[in-house]
Amino acid sequence: MPDMYATQALTNLVPLAEELDKNKVTPGVLGFIVFAALAVGVWALMKSMNRHMGRVNFEETPEAEPASEEPAEPVSAKRK
Repeated sequence: MPDMYATQALTNLVPLAEELDKNKVTPGVLGFIVFAALAVGVWALMKSMNRHMGRVNFEETPEAEPASEEPAEPVSAKRK
Protein backbone atom coordinates (compact mmCIF):
# COMPACT_ATOMS: atom_id res chain seq x y z
CA MET A 1 0.00 0.00 0.00
CA PRO A 2 2.78 2.60 0.68
CA ASP A 3 3.87 2.27 -2.96
CA MET A 4 0.53 3.54 -4.09
CA TYR A 5 1.02 6.85 -2.26
CA ALA A 6 4.38 7.46 -3.93
CA THR A 7 2.93 6.63 -7.33
CA GLN A 8 0.04 9.02 -6.82
CA ALA A 9 2.38 11.80 -5.71
CA LEU A 10 4.56 11.36 -8.81
CA THR A 11 1.52 11.24 -11.04
CA ASN A 12 0.34 14.58 -9.61
CA LEU A 13 3.78 16.20 -10.11
CA VAL A 14 4.20 15.21 -13.77
CA PRO A 15 1.76 17.86 -15.10
CA LEU A 16 3.56 20.53 -13.07
CA ALA A 17 6.88 19.57 -14.67
CA GLU A 18 5.37 19.84 -18.14
CA GLU A 19 4.23 23.40 -17.50
CA LEU A 20 7.83 24.61 -17.17
CA ASP A 21 9.38 26.22 -20.22
CA LYS A 22 12.09 23.78 -21.33
CA ASN A 23 13.98 26.53 -23.17
CA LYS A 24 14.34 28.71 -20.09
CA VAL A 25 16.57 27.44 -17.31
CA THR A 26 17.49 29.67 -14.36
CA PRO A 27 19.72 28.95 -11.37
CA GLY A 28 17.05 30.05 -8.93
CA VAL A 29 17.47 30.95 -5.28
CA LEU A 30 19.85 28.08 -4.51
CA GLY A 31 22.19 29.20 -7.30
CA PHE A 32 22.16 32.75 -5.97
CA ILE A 33 22.90 31.57 -2.42
CA VAL A 34 25.84 29.44 -3.60
CA PHE A 35 27.21 32.29 -5.71
CA ALA A 36 26.84 34.76 -2.83
CA ALA A 37 28.59 32.36 -0.43
CA LEU A 38 31.48 31.96 -2.88
CA ALA A 39 31.73 35.72 -3.32
CA VAL A 40 31.83 36.29 0.44
CA GLY A 41 34.48 33.57 0.79
CA VAL A 42 36.68 35.12 -1.90
CA TRP A 43 36.29 38.56 -0.31
CA ALA A 44 37.34 37.18 3.09
CA LEU A 45 40.35 35.41 1.59
CA MET A 46 41.46 38.57 -0.24
CA LYS A 47 41.12 40.64 2.92
CA SER A 48 43.15 38.08 4.88
CA MET A 49 45.81 37.97 2.16
CA ASN A 50 46.14 41.77 2.16
CA ARG A 51 46.50 41.75 5.93
CA HIS A 52 49.20 39.07 5.80
CA MET A 53 51.07 40.77 2.95
CA GLY A 54 51.08 44.00 4.94
CA ARG A 55 52.89 42.23 7.78
CA VAL A 56 55.70 41.00 5.53
CA ASN A 57 58.94 42.80 6.31
CA PHE A 58 61.16 42.28 3.29
CA GLU A 59 64.50 44.02 3.45
CA GLU A 60 67.11 42.51 1.22
CA THR A 61 70.44 42.23 3.00
CA PRO A 62 73.51 43.03 0.93
CA GLU A 63 75.52 40.02 -0.10
CA ALA A 64 78.88 39.56 1.57
CA GLU A 65 81.72 40.61 -0.71
CA PRO A 66 84.31 37.97 -1.55
CA ALA A 67 87.45 37.97 0.60
CA SER A 68 89.85 38.27 -2.34
CA GLU A 69 89.91 41.39 -4.43
CA GLU A 70 90.99 39.54 -7.56
CA PRO A 71 88.25 38.85 -10.10
CA ALA A 72 87.30 35.21 -10.32
CA GLU A 73 88.28 33.29 -13.45
CA PRO A 74 85.49 32.20 -15.73
CA VAL A 75 84.79 28.49 -15.52
CA SER A 76 85.17 28.02 -19.26
CA ALA A 77 88.66 29.56 -19.40
CA LYS A 78 91.40 27.04 -20.17
CA ARG A 79 94.57 27.12 -18.13
CA LYS A 80 97.91 26.64 -19.92
